[in-house]
Amino acid sequence: MNKLQHISNFLAENGVDMTFLTQPTTINYLTGLHIDPHERIAGLIILPDDAPYLFVPALEVAKAESIVDSSIRVFGYQDSENPWLTVATKIKRAPKKIAISYPDTTMLYMEGLRSQFANVSYVDISPLIGRMRLRKSDDELKKLKVSGSYADKCFEIGFKLAREGLAAGITETDIVAKIEYEMKRMGVPQMSFETIVLSGARAANPHGEPENVAIENNKLLLFDLGTMFDGYASDATRTIGLGEISSFDQEIHKIVLEAQLAATDAIKPGLFVNEIDKVARDVITKAGYGEYFVHRLGHGIGMEVHEYPSIGGADEIEIEKGFAFSVEPGIYIPGKVGVRIEDCIVVSSTGAINLTQTPKELQIF
Repeated sequence: MNKLQHISNFLAENGVDMTFLTQPTTINYLTGLHIDPHERIAGLIILPDDAPYLFVPALEVAKAESIVDSSIRVFGYQDSENPWLTVATKIKRAPKKIAISYPDTTMLYMEGLRSQFANVSYVDISPLIGRMRLRKSDDELKKLKVSGSYADKCFEIGFKLAREGLAAGITETDIVAKIEYEMKRMGVPQMSFETIVLSGARAANPHGEPENVAIENNKLLLFDLGTMFDGYASDATRTIGLGEISSFDQEIHKIVLEAQLAATDAIKPGLFVNEIDKVARDVITKAGYGEYFVHRLGHGIGMEVHEYPSIGGADEIEIEKGFAFSVEPGIYIPGKVGVRIEDCIVVSSTGAINLTQTPKELQIF
């Protein structure tokens, strides 16, 4: 059963008349078409009893028709037209229940739907789509592995520049610029998120931003980065040392590494995601630093760098073969040190397969 049919069956079983899906990644996942309509309107309508419709700006019609399956009816509208009137005219029905993705549907879209469809109730289809995206196909796994290999190249570039540029006062943003420039030269269209390089105590902020400040000698240096390949993301973190690293900083790195390895080794189908979080958290807590591990263990990854499920959130999700998610424990002691080690993994029938291969042991340059 293909993805669109899976959703169509869900609509029929739950008495829902149609979807109106607008999130570009969701449209890409379901149709193979990647577009960003910017301020214009794009929407995928899936029906329980008929072929789907795809509404896009007129300038995107030729592209859409060349990519999506021929069973999907593509309609465009000019900038001078009311796109919502086009939607209502083409589908020729008066829905009473519409499935949308609550996290992604803006007030602009809601008001547009209401302008054409009165007395409609709405249901959230995002949990269904999230669960559909949980288990990766063989093709998706291949793309994730290639994206992971580019993340490894990023580390190689960044580590080399940090080592060679330390004495010259190279900055965090210099390293970021070099990594992203070299990725463009290799044909990587974009990073999966803004590259993070943080030196010394600045890494104690888990979501710190690189600045035009020189990296420090005799301190740790944290890299958090990822790339996009053929629509799929990578995400990985390494913390290295420059010069002579204090025994305290080395000990913090050792604890985080132990937690990361223990959690990765524990992963297998049948466990729950919160159990994996607990494995890592117990290691850090036993070492006396539990209060400094201030975030969940990880997140799903795929077409977006952060996907369902949350590894350590409120949801109790049983791990299955084909799941892909990050394992990223950290210790962040304000004013002193921040260490995070992260790999994204794919769950096999027996355990976890790392998507990045850069050594995790403390490398000192």
